[in-house]
Amino acid sequence: MSFIVTAYITCHYQQREKELHKQESNNMRLVISLAATFSLVGIILLCSLLYWFCHRRRNLKSSGCGCSGITFLNRFSRSKTLDKRTTKQGTVSLIDYNILEEGTSGFKESNILGQGGFGCVYSATLENNISAAVKKLDCANEDAAKEFKSEVEILSKLQHPNIISLLGYSTNDTARFIVYELMPNVSLESHLHGSSQGSAITWPMRMKIALDVTRGLEYLHEHCHPAIIHRDLKSSNILLDSNFNAKISDFGLAVVDGPKNKNHKLSGTVGYVAPEYLLNGQLTEKSDVYAFGVVLLELLLGKKPVEKLAPGECQSIITWAMPYLTDRTKLPSVIDPAIKDTMDLKHLYQVAAVAILCVQPEPSYRPLITDVLHSLIPLVPMELGGTLKTIKCASMDHC
Repeated sequence: MSFIVTAYITCHYQQREKELHKQESNNMRLVISLAATFSLVGIILLCSLLYWFCHRRRNLKSSGCGCSGITFLNRFSRSKTLDKRTTKQGTVSLIDYNILEEGTSGFKESNILGQGGFGCVYSATLENNISAAVKKLDCANEDAAKEFKSEVEILSKLQHPNIISLLGYSTNDTARFIVYELMPNVSLESHLHGSSQGSAITWPMRMKIALDVTRGLEYLHEHCHPAIIHRDLKSSNILLDSNFNAKISDFGLAVVDGPKNKNHKLSGTVGYVAPEYLLNGQLTEKSDVYAFGVVLLELLLGKKPVEKLAPGECQSIITWAMPYLTDRTKLPSVIDPAIKDTMDLKHLYQVAAVAILCVQPEPSYRPLITDVLHSLIPLVPMELGGTLKTIKCASMDHC
C-alpha cells in the first residue's frame, strides 16, 4: 500500500512539475514574444524617425532658401487686401489689384521704369509707404502667361542679396502683375548705354557689380537644388540699388535643372546667347557663364553686345574686341572712356583674361561661375566686398 501511495505521490509531483515547466515555457514564450514585439515597434519607430529626419534635411537642402514673400507679409499683416498663396516651390503674397492701381497712379505713363517684351515695369508706392516695382504682363499672350507662372514660382523660393526680391503678385481680367523690391538706380544697361554713358560707375564700382553678379549666379548654380539656369542674363536684367549693389532680375525664362529639362523653347537675347545653345539647344550652367562674359566686356569696353555697322549689318562685341583683349599693348586703348586710365593695368589684364575664358565657343573651356567668383574677389576693394587692400594717400603728391 505504501508503495502505491509513494508511486502516486511521485507521479503527482512529476505531473505537477511538467505542468509548471509547461507554464514556465509558456510564460517564457510570452516574454520573448512581448520583447520581440516591443523591439520591432522600437525599430519601426527608430526607422520612421530616421526617415523623417533625412527627409526633412533633404527638403531643406532642396529648397535652396527661404521665401522672400515673408517680409512683405509681415509688413502687411494687418491688411485685408493681401492673401498668402502657396506655389509649387514657395509662398508668395497675393496683392489686391486696387493697391497696385492706386500705388502706380493708375499705371500712369510717368511711372514707367522700363519696357520688356510683354509689358512695362512701373514704380509704385504701396501700403505703409513701401516702394516697389510692378511688372505688368498681357494676360492674352500665352508666352507671357508661362513666364509669369515660372517667375513667381522660382522667385518665391529664392532669397539672396544678389537676387531681386519678390514682394507679391496680382491678377485681373486683362493682365498679370509681379511686384518686386524697387531698385533706385535701375539697370546696369541704363548706366552703360544711357545718357550718362557710364560716367556714374567707376572702375571699382564696375568690379563690385561684376562680383555681385557672380555671387548671384553661384547661388543659382551651386546652392539651389536642382540648379537654376537664368537663361537671359544681360545688363538690362542686372538691377542696382541705391548703393549700386547689383541684383539679378527677370526669371521668366529661367530653367530648373536645365541639362535634364529638354521641354523648353529656344529663348534669350541676341548677343548674350551661348553658341551651343543657339545652334543645338544645349543648355547648361555654362550658358549663363557665357552671358556673364558678355556683361563683363560691356563693363570693360562700354559697348553694347551687338553694334550696328550699317543697315542690315551688325557686329558682336566679342568679334570686335577679341584682337584687343589678346594683345596687352592694344587693350588700354579700347577701354570705356569713362574709366580709361583709372585702373591698375595688371588688374585690367586679369579681368580681360576672365572675360576671354567666359566667352569661349566651346563650353567645356569656360570656367565654372565659382572659379570666376574667386578670380574677381582679389580685384574688388575690401570696402566693396572684395579682398583688395587700397592705400589712401593724405596727399596726391605722395601717391
